Amino acid sequence: MTETFLAGAEKPFDRDLKRRLRRAERSRQLGALALVLPLLAFLLVTFLVPISGMLWRAVEDEDVRQVLPRTIAALAEWNGQDLPAEAAFGALAEDIIAAREAGNLAVAARRLNYAVNGFRTVLTSTARKLDAVPKQGTAKDLLIALNPAWGERVTWAAIKGASGPVTSFYLLSALDLKRDVDGAVTAMPADQALYVDVFIRTFVIGVSVTALCLIFGFPVAYLLAALKPKHSNLLMICVLLPFWTSLLVRTCAWIVLLQSNGVVNDGLRWLGLIDEPLRLIYNRFGVFVAMTHILLPFMILPLYSNMKAISPVYMRAAASLGAAPTTAFLRVYVPQVMPGMAAGCLLVFILALGYYITPALVGGGADQMISYFIALYTTETANWGLASALGALLLLATMILGALYGKLVQGQQVTGGTKN
Repeated sequence: MTETFLAGAEKPFDRDLKRRLRRAERSRQLGALALVLPLLAFLLVTFLVPISGMLWRAVEDEDVRQVLPRTIAALAEWNGQDLPAEAAFGALAEDIIAAREAGNLAVAARRLNYAVNGFRTVLTSTARKLDAVPKQGTAKDLLIALNPAWGERVTWAAIKGASGPVTSFYLLSALDLKRDVDGAVTAMPADQALYVDVFIRTFVIGVSVTALCLIFGFPVAYLLAALKPKHSNLLMICVLLPFWTSLLVRTCAWIVLLQSNGVVNDGLRWLGLIDEPLRLIYNRFGVFVAMTHILLPFMILPLYSNMKAISPVYMRAAASLGAAPTTAFLRVYVPQVMPGMAAGCLLVFILALGYYITPALVGGGADQMISYFIALYTTETANWGLASALGALLLLATMILGALYGKLVQGQQVTGGTKN
């Protein structure tokens, strides 16, 4: 009887205890969220919003729709096989007159000039002449008389292709593709194709710099991990020293060192190794040297962190079992360093893909990477659509590399767990 009473008396207490525990857990979660909110807001403002804006700019196409609305509406049902109907010509004439009075014709002219070279001249010259000629006959005959380009399907196909509100024009252009007059996707002419070669060049430079950083960074990281702390700390300061110097200063220093009358060429002439100065700058060699110097610490640090965690017991055990030093190093030590090598290579490669200042200063015209063209179209030509498309493709490549790295690390962890 007493036990039954005590069991019944404990139930309200248990419910109250659970309620208080849930309240305490909720308070803890809210406190953690409050601490994280500033970081989330910072990422939203400085990262997610700009990235979203860039992705939208890569497909957004409102300029022509806003300047030539009647023409876009008249071309909605045009099949593209023949010239559009008279209504489209009349709508275009009205839009041109209205845009000229509003002063925004140049907006549509710039966008259409991206699709057809010379369209800016066609549109602006037609606008100048349209007010001066008498309005006789049909609008079709009038426009063709003002400029024969209005009698070509490619001219009207360009307007229809820019009808918005979204377009694949910029993304196709970033891949050296275009739509022909029938709407089919075709390759750009050889004399106009550019960006695929630039992307290939960017990846080749990125891979080459990554390989150089691995070749030079691995021995340094191994020495750092093997030295005693008093010596390794001094060497670590030398590794971190470049971070205390501006990127622009370091790049300009290489210009001084590698130029025709620079320290390197003067030293080689003094040693009698060369008679004429070598061309060490404003070419691919200068880009490799400067970028490797700048990105080398980003390879050394992940390698050092990985190597420092490897116990020397493994190498001694391999030696005690009869393995030669080279065999023990390649089959015991190197596999354990692979996560550090993968992290360092991925970090250096992703950073190298987006380099702009260094290739622009120490490279030649054939050494500019994709970031140079993104900056060119953003700041000088105001072709934000193409700049965003190039940036979106570069972002996609970076995300794919990150996903591959995640799969690699996950696979190594699973393999390591299986072996253990």
